[in-house]
Amino acid sequence: MTLRGLYMVTPRLEGAALLERVRAAFEGAGPGYLLQYRAKATDAQQRAHDARALAALCRARGATFIVNDDLELALAVGADGLHLGRDDGEPAAARARLGAMLLGVSCYASLELARAAVAAGADYVAFGSVFPSSTKPSAVRAPLSLFAEARPLGVPLVAIGGITLENAPQLLAAGADCVAVISDLFDARDVAARARAFTRLFHPDPVSKP
Repeated sequence: MTLRGLYMVTPRLEGAALLERVRAAFEGAGPGYLLQYRAKATDAQQRAHDARALAALCRARGATFIVNDDLELALAVGADGLHLGRDDGEPAAARARLGAMLLGVSCYASLELARAAVAAGADYVAFGSVFPSSTKPSAVRAPLSLFAEARPLGVPLVAIGGITLENAPQLLAAGADCVAVISDLFDARDVAARARAFTRLFHPDPVSKP
């Protein structure tokens, strides 16, 4: 499986405000980008509404749409995949229901968790927090050496946690295939320009959009 590029994770917004920020990011993003819908504190009705709207937007733009932690929602909205954390269910059980959909698993700072996730059917694994994170300030730090150690697993490797445009090159040099970004992207004054700058880390040529 080929998976490489900017991995956007939605900020703590809902409805029109959320869609506005995501559209802006998509304007700047280039080939290979993904969007993960993460909204743990939002009520179920709003989650369903936003997930459907984001799924439609991703289909229209050719982006890969991932739902965080909610298997039923991912299936209901026709997402491209599901991402599971430590307390979000067993990867093997999710794999059995997802069919050809993508399955990603958070492995924190553990190569053993990554091995188990791949054995259970994960299509990619995520390590983090790679840097101090305002989203999860108490998260265990994952050493950059994990990416080289995990390369033999044969699946794409995603870095998450405290990632900025300035420190992202360290992760690509360490072996990450994707960088998952929330604040440094969606809190930027010009979201489209920041997405474009992240994209150029993976695709140095200027991004041209039809």
